Amino acid sequence: MKKCEESIPLLHFSLFFIFLFCPLVFSELPSNQRTTMIGLSNLLNKTDLSWNISKDPCSWKGVTCSSGNYSITEISLSGFSLSSSDFLSSLCRIDSLMSIDVSNNALTLIPEDFIKGCGEIGGLERLNISRNRLVGPLPTFQGFVGLKFLDLSFNSLNGNISLQLDGLIALKSLNLSGNKFNGLIPTNLGKAMVLEQLELSVNGFEGGIPDQIMGYQNLTLIDFGENKLSGPVPDRIKDLSKLEVLILSSNKFSGQIPAAISNIRTLSRFAANQNNFKGTVPSGITRFLKNLDLSYNKLSESIPSDMLSPSNLQSVDLSYNLLKGSIPSNISPSLVRLRLGSNSLDGPIPSSVFGKLQKLMYLELDNNSLTGLIPPDLGSCLSLALLNLAGNNLNGTLPGQLGNLSRLQVMKLQSNVLVGEIPVEIAQLQTLSTLNISWNLLNGSIPSSISSLRYLTNMNLQGNHLSGSIPNDISGLDSLLELQLGGNQLTGKIPRMPASLQIALNLSSNHLVGPIPFTFSLLTGLEVLDLSNNQLTGEIPTFLTEIRSLTRLVLSNNQLSGIIPEFGSWLTLDVKGNDHLINATTSNTSPKSAKKGKSVTTALLIGFAAALFTVGVVTGLAMSISRRYYRVNDEQPQSAEDLPPPSPPQVIQGNLLTANGIHRSNIDFTKAMEAVAYSKNITLKTRFSTYYKAIMPSGSSYFVKRINWSDKIFQFGSHDKFWRELEVLGKLSNSNVMTPLAYVLSVDNAYLFYEFSPKGTLFDVLHGSLENALDWASRYSIAVGVAQGLSFLQGCTPGPILLLDLSSRNIMLKSLKEPQIGDIELCKVIDPSKSTGSLSMVAGSVGYIPPEYAYTMRVTVAGNVYSFGVILLELLTGKPAVSEGTELAKWALSNSVRQEKWDHIFDPNISRTSIAIRSQMLQVLKVALGCVNVSPEARPNMKNVLRMLLNAR
Repeated sequence: MKKCEESIPLLHFSLFFIFLFCPLVFSELPSNQRTTMIGLSNLLNKTDLSWNISKDPCSWKGVTCSSGNYSITEISLSGFSLSSSDFLSSLCRIDSLMSIDVSNNALTLIPEDFIKGCGEIGGLERLNISRNRLVGPLPTFQGFVGLKFLDLSFNSLNGNISLQLDGLIALKSLNLSGNKFNGLIPTNLGKAMVLEQLELSVNGFEGGIPDQIMGYQNLTLIDFGENKLSGPVPDRIKDLSKLEVLILSSNKFSGQIPAAISNIRTLSRFAANQNNFKGTVPSGITRFLKNLDLSYNKLSESIPSDMLSPSNLQSVDLSYNLLKGSIPSNISPSLVRLRLGSNSLDGPIPSSVFGKLQKLMYLELDNNSLTGLIPPDLGSCLSLALLNLAGNNLNGTLPGQLGNLSRLQVMKLQSNVLVGEIPVEIAQLQTLSTLNISWNLLNGSIPSSISSLRYLTNMNLQGNHLSGSIPNDISGLDSLLELQLGGNQLTGKIPRMPASLQIALNLSSNHLVGPIPFTFSLLTGLEVLDLSNNQLTGEIPTFLTEIRSLTRLVLSNNQLSGIIPEFGSWLTLDVKGNDHLINATTSNTSPKSAKKGKSVTTALLIGFAAALFTVGVVTGLAMSISRRYYRVNDEQPQSAEDLPPPSPPQVIQGNLLTANGIHRSNIDFTKAMEAVAYSKNITLKTRFSTYYKAIMPSGSSYFVKRINWSDKIFQFGSHDKFWRELEVLGKLSNSNVMTPLAYVLSVDNAYLFYEFSPKGTLFDVLHGSLENALDWASRYSIAVGVAQGLSFLQGCTPGPILLLDLSSRNIMLKSLKEPQIGDIELCKVIDPSKSTGSLSMVAGSVGYIPPEYAYTMRVTVAGNVYSFGVILLELLTGKPAVSEGTELAKWALSNSVRQEKWDHIFDPNISRTSIAIRSQMLQVLKVALGCVNVSPEARPNMKNVLRMLLNAR
């Protein structure tokens, strides 16, 4: 008995030993799969996969195995910058695979061996090769009997699609969006016709919706957006009884919206915006829908009375149509977004419904003919983030109840006939970023409490009857980018303004007195300053010449006197109507606006006195400049040898990013830091950066760009994160993109190294001293080069690289035909959430910012296309992005309504040379106008933009 008892522990130990070690035996992968994975590891050893061949492949990154690790079921190699397709065929040796994901890489082809080998894997259900660089026609998929999900989206595949997919008998989801396919919509999409999701958007498909598509009875999603499809939508669409999403946006569909849409009980989203639909909006169309977008069509008549009432309805967009009549008064409490702007709606805004709309976040009723009062009940829509009632005939006073909208970010009430004072309750809107109540009949003073709106970035009160002085504590609006107070009856002296101002400060057409305040010297990022039509006195301060961002200065019709300082060639200056100003640049030094009746003797005396005065001022100015912290390009320190040498920044880390041997041998960090210590080496200042020219011991020149490390909008967080982001950018290779070659970190700043661009910026060449240097051949080359760079950046993996501030000021020129896009790293190192305001704080320069940024508050691919369109217009017209207070894009769109007058848009210096050049410019103008379309969905993508520009040759 004792022996039995002693044997029990031995049994427990044996069982423990078996269970401990048996899993290691039974879970081992088959030898052929292990061998295949080791081979794959050798093929991919230059990537960031970091596969350790000494460990079980089931533990490797991107590898998934079956329960018990008996076989490999999934391999994901997404986002590893893979460019060679050699490894793909090796994957097909793993016959247990159920999913292959090689998306977000740089693959250019699918090998035939891959199609043949993986086509024999019966269990393969998912294949994702999206967001690569695949070219050529769609391969024919033979085999693949178990494939359910195929994603080849966002590549450059082209040609027609006929029978290449017909053998995929199990196919449920097909995504071919974002390619270059053309011809008719394919109808042979698996013989079993079990397809559930069909995505073909952003291609070049033509013709109508084939009737055969209605035979795929299991379809839940159809996305045909952004193609060239035309004709009516067939009534048989109602046969797709399981359809949940139908997207027909940005095509050429015509006819009426089929009433049959309202019979699909499962349909939750229908988008048919950007087409040519006419007629009425079918009654009952929203019966089952959650989201409806019919904007940018030609729909007419009134909105059906029941359209906004279904309880499931969340979003309705009918903007930019020809609708008339009143707004339905029965509105669903589930509604989140209502866009009815740019129609011909009239009558009052329904006043008794808004108290129930607790989920409403976006209300846009702008550019209609609405009358009556702004309903006080709007103050009960506590989720409202955007309120746009601009461009109507609304009257009465601003209801104080609007102050209850604690989540409101954008309020646009301009161009109405509102009266009374600005209610003090406005100051309660602590999340407000945009306030525009311009061009009304408001009176009274500007409430001082408005200065408590710390997140306000744009405030426009111009064109009213406001009186009194500007509140002294307006400087507390430290997020403000734009302040428009012109066209009122404001009095007193100009107080200190927020140093954050960048877009514009407009105080024109008031009754302001006194000198231009010295505190304006703090507005170092300001682009437009308008003080015209006031009663300002004194001299034009010389510190205004040092605001390098200033592009327009309007001082006309004041009482200013003295010598006009010399401004940079990039600045447009208007000083007419100041009779006592003296222009120091004219040969006779006569007053700027001398009266005709003055005698010659008086003129000579004035000229002599002015000359003496000028000498004194210039001498003092030169001495002052030599002591100031910088002067760009054309100024040198007066007595550098008399000044102690400045200390170079203290380097705490420096790394080379480029693999180019020439750059690696040329770049000398010590020499570069010596260069940035001297302000004489500054060549350019932008909103976020300062560029220095650094000459290396080899004699080669480089740009060294300083970024202020301590600025809270930079999200470096740690040096490791910073250089990891830069290393990714340093690997980019495109002749039209400025990629960082190296970086240096100091305690307070980051310094990035770039190739030197001897011609400066496109802005300087177009609008500065070299404004006539660019012929059309150069401008066209620049346009194509920038388009190539943007197309490259938007095609990067794992996702597009967006530009926060795309303008002619950050397009560098290596020659007059070789552009390079700069500031590409800002998207990686700036954190908009840490800015003092909203994303508009960093979302571009005035004139280049797309209109939708006002309410979307995020940088997008379509937004970058808009900014590029403005650059195209600059090249075509020779005009800057903003001229005389008008944005170039708006000017061009308004002047392009009649195509026979397009010639008047062009720069006469180049358009009069030949018929061939004018014809090419017309083609480029069509591209530019498409890019600056007010609708983001209507803008072409950069691949198509580049193609259209190349076709204009």
